[in-house]
Amino acid sequence: MKILLLEDDATTRAHIQRSLEAAGHVVDACAEGRDAIFHATGAAYGVLIVDRMVPGVDGLSVVKALRISGVTTPALFLTAMGGVEDRVEGLEAGGDDYLVKPFAMTELLARVAALGRRPPISETTTKLCVADLEMDLIKRTVARAGQRIELQAQEFKLLEYLMRHEGQVVTRTMLLENVWSFHFDPQTNVIESHMSRLRAKVDRGFGTELIQTLRGSGYRLGAGV
Repeated sequence: MKILLLEDDATTRAHIQRSLEAAGHVVDACAEGRDAIFHATGAAYGVLIVDRMVPGVDGLSVVKALRISGVTTPALFLTAMGGVEDRVEGLEAGGDDYLVKPFAMTELLARVAALGRRPPISETTTKLCVADLEMDLIKRTVARAGQRIELQAQEFKLLEYLMRHEGQVVTRTMLLENVWSFHFDPQTNVIESHMSRLRAKVDRGFGTELIQTLRGSGYRLGAGV
């Protein structure tokens, strides 16, 4: 996949670029916002990785400008600005994901791969299906084998995240960040308790268990996983 990387710190930029290229990606890297806009509007990329705090045109303005100009390439903000308001601002500016520094390279690679798998906006689905489990993102309903399942708001969000990552290992950190918007481990059993209730509603009484617990790794949803 061809990736555009905007990062002003030379050491960080080189490290990320090497890691992406080692994973098989082709990377164009730049240090200034204006250069990023030039590249992104002139070539087709699978994913944009954007540092918010760069010289001249900042990363947030870069993504806003690209969205206004019709560039819909998925954009991941990679930044030390990790507050809730910062994240909201980034997503509202047109970002598709947000990763706070310091970060694990394996997680960055996983998120880039996930963004790269997204269909074009015009083809964005409104329904998710895994085996006989169906989720309607518009009506906010869930059903399995035709039977309606009532979920609380946070349970719905958790299941949606799992279904969007069907067959993939989802770590505790990924759930805390993407479902609860926590950037730290609260050292509580919030995930375990929600997962237990979700499993009872989604799996109990049905033939195949879709939600699997991978001890020491996380969770995975899928048929026959």
